[in-house]
Amino acid sequence: MSAPGEEFLPLPDAAARAIAGAAGRHAALIEDAFDVLVETPGGGVSLRGGAKNRAAAKRAVKTIAQQVLSGAEIAEADVRVAISAALKGEPGPGGAALPLGKRGPILAKTAAQAAYLELLASNELVFGVGPAGTGKTFLAVAHGASLLLRGQVDRLVVTRPAVEAGERLGFLPGDLTEKVDPYMAPVWEALSDILGAEQLRRRRDKGEIEVAPIAFMRGRTLNQAFIVVDEAQNASRLQMKMVLTRLGEGARMAVTGDPSQVDLPNPGDSGLAHAVGILDGTKGVGVARFRAEDVVRHPLVERIVRAYDADAARQAGLPIRGGD
Repeated sequence: MSAPGEEFLPLPDAAARAIAGAAGRHAALIEDAFDVLVETPGGGVSLRGGAKNRAAAKRAVKTIAQQVLSGAEIAEADVRVAISAALKGEPGPGGAALPLGKRGPILAKTAAQAAYLELLASNELVFGVGPAGTGKTFLAVAHGASLLLRGQVDRLVVTRPAVEAGERLGFLPGDLTEKVDPYMAPVWEALSDILGAEQLRRRRDKGEIEVAPIAFMRGRTLNQAFIVVDEAQNASRLQMKMVLTRLGEGARMAVTGDPSQVDLPNPGDSGLAHAVGILDGTKGVGVARFRAEDVVRHPLVERIVRAYDADAARQAGLPIRGGD
């Protein structure tokens, strides 16, 4: 029986090792967050501390263990997200996962990401709206890649506005790929991380994966494809209507962006917020809204996003939500 103030959680060794982390780094994060002592004596994890602190730490440990048992590798960012959810008393991401990825299954890291994956699986058109670092684009691309690998679509098409070039790419040297790639680098990096460089190259050469600016979508009908519209806040209303109406037979689409980061000369012309406003509630359309607390990058990124949100609220004369 566990001693007073101590609780032992039986876990597979792989889960216990992930909770401890290299040189005990993950365990140290959990100890600092919940004021508990974390030990991995073998066969599981021991938590020592006050009852309330142990209960909160136990939620974080179980979330991490669940991800390990689903086949995921655990990084420091995953531990921080599990800690944040446990501190807020929020549910973990559950079992939402995509069975692909060169390092194992891609799992939802937060409850918001899990809900997003469910929307992607059950709707023809999904908007993922919120700050950078919440996984909107990565999960949309991963979902599309999983459909492609399972043969449920014939193509994965990722498009985004080339705002830096004003969508006037003709003056740039080289063929279409050479003109476009500098603006699509974040998408190629995500695809490479998901599929691996070799599989990405093969499928790109076969035309199964296409990445292009929104301007190159005009006049096309995309059948049996999964389309990701990235950085959609920088698409004008006309561009947004154009790309949304590219959906053909058997096609599905995810539209991602951050309405607070519009780079258009006239921010009021942004098509993302407008499209969400008029299409939310339409049959076959889902809307996932992410917040600063859903950021899964470096913990400082969440605080930066909160600071900018607070400044925007002050400028607009709105009440400011509590920060860290």
